[in-house]
Amino acid sequence: MIRLSTGDADFAARFTTLLDQARETTERVDEAVAAIIADVRARGDAALLDYTARFDRLTLTPATLRVEPAEIDAAVASIPAELAAALDLAARRIDAFHRAQLPADLRMTDADGLTLGMRWNALDAVGLYVPGGKAAYPSSVLMNALPARAAGVARIAMCVPTPDGVMNPLVLAAARRAGVTEIYRIGGAQAVAALAWGTATIAPVDRIVGPGNAYVAEAKRQVFGRVGIDSIAGPSEVVVLADAGNDPRRVAVDLLAQAEHDEAAQAILITDDAGFADAVAAAVAAELPTLPRAAIAGASWDAHGAIILVRDWDEAARLVDRLAPEHLELLLPDPAAVFAKVRHAGAAFLGGFCPEAVGDYVAGPNHVLPTGRTARFASGLSVFDFLKRTTWVAADADALARVGPAGVALAEAEGLQAHARSIALRLGQTGASPADAARDDAAGAATN
Repeated sequence: MIRLSTGDADFAARFTTLLDQARETTERVDEAVAAIIADVRARGDAALLDYTARFDRLTLTPATLRVEPAEIDAAVASIPAELAAALDLAARRIDAFHRAQLPADLRMTDADGLTLGMRWNALDAVGLYVPGGKAAYPSSVLMNALPARAAGVARIAMCVPTPDGVMNPLVLAAARRAGVTEIYRIGGAQAVAALAWGTATIAPVDRIVGPGNAYVAEAKRQVFGRVGIDSIAGPSEVVVLADAGNDPRRVAVDLLAQAEHDEAAQAILITDDAGFADAVAAAVAAELPTLPRAAIAGASWDAHGAIILVRDWDEAARLVDRLAPEHLELLLPDPAAVFAKVRHAGAAFLGGFCPEAVGDYVAGPNHVLPTGRTARFASGLSVFDFLKRTTWVAADADALARVGPAGVALAEAEGLQAHARSIALRLGQTGASPADAARDDAAGAATN
């Protein structure tokens, strides 16, 4: 963990070094992934079965690639009532927030008499990738599937690897709650390839969403263009703005909640009080040994953690914009006032009783968010990722008469005569532009 202060002479250089930290994996997997995708395209289901046996130690047949409804029923029945209720509460809140995002179609008639519009349509089919095994995340199922369902996507195909045949029942229960019934027990780059190109068993989709390891991320990168993707997600991150009025242990746990994701995660505290900074650092050290994932959280905090001392919260807001974090916590007396000055953050959590962890599960907004400073230009997952826009125009003769001549002039200026004539013919012109006529006259004179 590093300590910075905006009052130090070398702050600018050290802060730039912090921004430039490479936390993404340096493992080169592009060639291996390309080979897997090519194999799945060539051999389809047979390739999926081979890779599943090799990587997941699970022997399947084309008939057992898909999880049967009875298996989903059994998983749902095995969930304790309290956990099922928690899953349902989370699903209801996530669904409600995303349904509230649904946009209205646009229709307007302008002063020239043209009627203009924009129509929203849901994608036909979406593929959802879910990490598998015992360390699966049912919250990710809800966060990815429910916005698609809210948008009106008719088909959601989910791929979840089952190493040694192990499937987390809560993942299947979350899929059932989110309305997903098409579930395949495959993972890795081969699952992404199957969703993108299709096999005899798995029909292709139009967009692939969901987190995964370096192979999954690279596969999504390589199939982009054939299908849409949500993003290429990097390690998770949080920036916490907190003053001395906070409990140091609460702040420390908030930082560690991010650090325990993986060794490349990043947790940063920004505060205006040096004594409070010391207290939080001590609380982190005290809390770490009590965590089951202490080794992971400790490695993250040691390698990528930071505490930054600022003069005031205006200065802090400017630093946040440069960090453009995935998650931003504002544990301040007036968090809204500071948040109003922040432009770049994936998601913000305002007030001492709103830790980032509540957003991971039950708040309602999506927890699939831009990482690696991409919040400067990207947003979190929403219904808009599962919708597309179609614009339309309607015009009668009078409306075209008002705007058409300008279109003819611009088309001629670009040297696109068929464009110009397409409009001109409807304006009652001969179809030959003045420029065409001039060229024809010149050609005739030369012939005579």
